[in-house]
Amino acid sequence: MVESILIGKPSPFCPGCGHSVVTHDLGRALEELGVDPLDTIVVSDIGCCGIVDGLLTSHTVHGLHGRSPALALGITLGLNNPRKKVIVIQGDGGATIGLQHVLEAARQNVDLTLLILNNMVYGMTGGQISGLSATEFKADRFPEARKIPPYDICQLAHNAGAAFSCRTFVGKKLLETLKTAIETEGFSLVEVIDMCPSHGVRKLKDLQQLADYPEASYQNHRTPFRVTPRETVSLLQDVEILKPEFKSSLEHRLRIILAGSAGEGIQLAGDLLAAAGMLSGLYCTKKGEYPITVGTGFSIAEIILSRDPVHYTGIDTPDLLFILSPDGLAKVKDRITATTRLIIDESLAGEVEQPPFIVRDFRGAGGKKGAALLAVYSWLKQSKLLPPEALKSIAEKHRKRDNLLRILQKEEMPTPEGD
Repeated sequence: MVESILIGKPSPFCPGCGHSVVTHDLGRALEELGVDPLDTIVVSDIGCCGIVDGLLTSHTVHGLHGRSPALALGITLGLNNPRKKVIVIQGDGGATIGLQHVLEAARQNVDLTLLILNNMVYGMTGGQISGLSATEFKADRFPEARKIPPYDICQLAHNAGAAFSCRTFVGKKLLETLKTAIETEGFSLVEVIDMCPSHGVRKLKDLQQLADYPEASYQNHRTPFRVTPRETVSLLQDVEILKPEFKSSLEHRLRIILAGSAGEGIQLAGDLLAAAGMLSGLYCTKKGEYPITVGTGFSIAEIILSRDPVHYTGIDTPDLLFILSPDGLAKVKDRITATTRLIIDESLAGEVEQPPFIVRDFRGAGGKKGAALLAVYSWLKQSKLLPPEALKSIAEKHRKRDNLLRILQKEEMPTPEGD
């Protein structure tokens, strides 16, 4: 007996939501087809349909709005394994936002199944209509839009080359339709017309009256597109492997956050610190966060240094927090706890309640772009958890070597008498 793809948790959808029915029938379809959950990859989209992830025992990927078919296409071609079932769950909003991705997957006839859960509204943002909203449904919401017909997503997919495309209503036919789609070799699309009890149609009988779409089913007899595996040059072949050259006195895991302003070297300082950790024989992770504007606003680098392998790269509570600008302080102020050691630029000394571990004029000494690196180097020299020479060694190999070493030399300079 094949295990179910569903873990049995209570449904996260509103009571009466058609998405619950689709999710249940998808689980049954895979189970009756004998598909193992670990041979299933579900790619979900943004929107109400996307909260399905937490119900599944399969592999899951949560995509950007409208982009889930593109992610699934890449996964399918990368796996290159007909035994694996790649299934996309997308709403009507995501399908129209990412229409080109749908058509491209159909044109290439990649072996995956796309479920479009069409409840005719953007349910997560208040019930706005979408490009798939039915004509009669729009009549009392947006009368002028009645003149604009919805996309026929099934016909479009068929014309683009989909092996199988079908429109059906949530209900008795859905289970068998899902099984047909999953078994189809090539791109299959199932548009499921369902209910949104909060912003759309609440009852199935009303749905069939207001959703004035004809049920439809189309087929193209095509061979699915598959790639031929071939040896290529690794993207990592030119990446230098860092072998330990130094020793660290760190005995536990250290969670570090560098917080500053975008464009001021926060990410570079984080990269160099993580590399210095690896050069000192530690397991290290680094990830960055910054706004889409890149050159303005905050910039955050999260680094973990550990004696043991790191399986979770998130930092809920930092052990060490570098704060180098007002932008950085505003972003991380609520993450300061009683156990967090603070290293701050002296311009922010009066902005934090907790006594800092180190306070210095890092921005004045290192400049805006060098403050973070200078602060990291200063901490290394004081804490001795990593050899400062490890950071210097990494800097010497960097393409910005001269600028980086110039910053580090600020820490090497003797302090004038009287300071």
